[in-house]
Amino acid sequence: MERNRSAHHLRDLLIKHNKSLYKIRPKTLFIGQNSYYLPSCQSTNDEAADLIVRDDPPEGTLVITDRQMAGRGQRGNVWLAEPGQNLTVSLLLRPGFLAPTEQFWLNIAISVGIADALTPLTDGLLRVKWPNDLYIDNQKMGGILIENTIQGQSLAWSIVGMGMNVNQTSFELPTATSLQNRFPLPEGYNLPGLLTTLCEHIEKRYLQLKAGHRAALKASYLQRLFRYQELHLYRDVLNDRYFSGFIVGIDETGQLGIAVDGQVRYFGFKELEFILS
Repeated sequence: MERNRSAHHLRDLLIKHNKSLYKIRPKTLFIGQNSYYLPSCQSTNDEAADLIVRDDPPEGTLVITDRQMAGRGQRGNVWLAEPGQNLTVSLLLRPGFLAPTEQFWLNIAISVGIADALTPLTDGLLRVKWPNDLYIDNQKMGGILIENTIQGQSLAWSIVGMGMNVNQTSFELPTATSLQNRFPLPEGYNLPGLLTTLCEHIEKRYLQLKAGHRAALKASYLQRLFRYQELHLYRDVLNDRYFSGFIVGIDETGQLGIAVDGQVRYFGFKELEFILS
């Protein structure tokens, strides 16, 4: 009952008057306290990279747009979204406490933070599809693309690109969906309210990572992991072979572990294809 009241309260906040996206005031220490708004751009990640070179912005800065014309996803895919209907934003972080070999921990923290924010709105159905897509059942409603700059033995900058289908209801691909499609509100979702909530939850998980609480973060990630401990069909991309197995976890570098015929095999980002039915 308490969870339902919390979900209804959050949804009420999200349908209030739609203020400009760049005027958000999250209750955070740094994430979302500084932001740049662009009515349109090619890619918020590209704009964020230029901003780093040009202005040396504070950690937690956001680059926000209503219309992204050349957004990127994993594996070089293009992220397409209707103008003004969804969230397309990049977050600038300085995770100097992470070594280059530990960069997947940032994926974990960001993914779990987003899941924390969206779970009350999705009746607990939201899952993180490895490495960091956002799924409701077998349909994708969002994705994350993190691009890191390495300096010496640590990460100097991380640009966290986030694209989420919110109010858009028509898609070219049947595998795509949105919050409004699956959990409709009479007036749609308030984008600034949703972005504010995301900033607050992401910061909590980022600070948890910075404090070294990795076991708790990993447990939360696995709890939300798409197809975790379920039998499903996959394709080994390198060998072009199909197989069935159970996702059992991830290793320290972020490779996905799948139990196949009593043995655990680990796959990198471009080595595995999920077969969706």
